[in-house]
Amino acid sequence: MTRKEEIRRLNQMTPQQVIDAAGERLVVCDTVAALHQRLAELIFAEIERNNQAGRATRIILPVGPSGQYPPLARMLNAAGTSLERCHFFFMDEYCADDGAALPRSHPLSFRGIAQSLFLDALDESLGLVPARVIFPDERTIAQLPALLAAEGIDTCYGGIGIHGHVAFNEPEPGVSALASRKLRLNDFTVTMNALRAGVGGNLQGFPRYAYSIGMREILAARRIRLVCRNGIALDWANTVLRLALFGAPGDDYPVTHIRGKDYVIYADWHTLRSPRVLL
Repeated sequence: MTRKEEIRRLNQMTPQQVIDAAGERLVVCDTVAALHQRLAELIFAEIERNNQAGRATRIILPVGPSGQYPPLARMLNAAGTSLERCHFFFMDEYCADDGAALPRSHPLSFRGIAQSLFLDALDESLGLVPARVIFPDERTIAQLPALLAAEGIDTCYGGIGIHGHVAFNEPEPGVSALASRKLRLNDFTVTMNALRAGVGGNLQGFPRYAYSIGMREILAARRIRLVCRNGIALDWANTVLRLALFGAPGDDYPVTHIRGKDYVIYADWHTLRSPRVLL
């Protein structure tokens, strides 16, 4: 079966058929807001569980989605949850053509978004160690593969792109074995992210390069918890949700390499529905 034939078959499945076939691999929330709340609860529960067991928390975190961070900060602050033993590895960051990561003041900076929505909202009394909050950039990228391997990642949280990219691991030969690196973004990613970023269709000004944790490190995590949601009026994620759940592993949709791993995908009903037009 070709990928085109597989997609046609998967898109013909009703939402209930998808739910039945996916079983525990899929959690469906009523709305995107409920989806973000669920993700916040997952991260909060993991930190609390590790604290109670006297273990460090080592997780990969996305900025896409990012709606989970305000409720997560509120939960952590309200509970007085210690973050002293937390290691937060953020997935990716845009950079300029010369390799300089976007400054925090840039409106597209993932670090800036994470700071404003999450890190700056945490009470200082929680004890988060700044040196244990790592973003991929020109200073950290060379050490990231060894650092992630040495730490051992408990859970990778993330989103899924239109062609199945996780972090910025886009379709290319051997993508599942590629480590953290600087890469050039393809036209699919730039166009979709520009649509979502409110830049008025400014493709020329949009960053074409980024630093990203590699698919190799993501797949090495003990658990993978991914969010798949349209998030905007366009129904762009309906197909990739089905591929992420059931698609045959292949470099053309990197997320399909999660087969055989401990993974769960979280979606909302709007993204679960069958595409309006079946091709």
